[in-house]
Amino acid sequence: EVQLVESGGGLVQPGGSLRLSCAASGFTFTREYIHWVRQSPGQRLEWMGRINPEEGGTKTARNFQGRVTFTADTSTNTAYLDLSALKSEDTAVYYCTTIHDWGKGTLVTVSS
Repeated sequence: EVQLVESGGGLVQPGGSLRLSCAASGFTFTREYIHWVRQSPGQRLEWMGRINPEEGGTKTARNFQGRVTFTADTSTNTAYLDLSALKSEDTAVYYCTTIHDWGKGTLVTVSS
């Protein structure tokens, strides 16, 4: 059974940074791109970018360039998203996904 489990969400102050984790199991981690997608309250899903865990190559949506980093640890089958310079508009549920399968998401709230 494929599982993607996000963690690391919570309350973060504006201007801060966060690291989200995506623990993957049930499939060959190095054979699937891991995408990060978020959904802000009342908004559509927003694709942030993706990583190829096998060789570490990434692609980042233009809206997040310079503020987000995608990494992956193939020894633990875990993908990471680092997001900096957080704003209230970054409040959202963040998901990792292979596109075929999705995690349940982790809520990030940016507020003072």
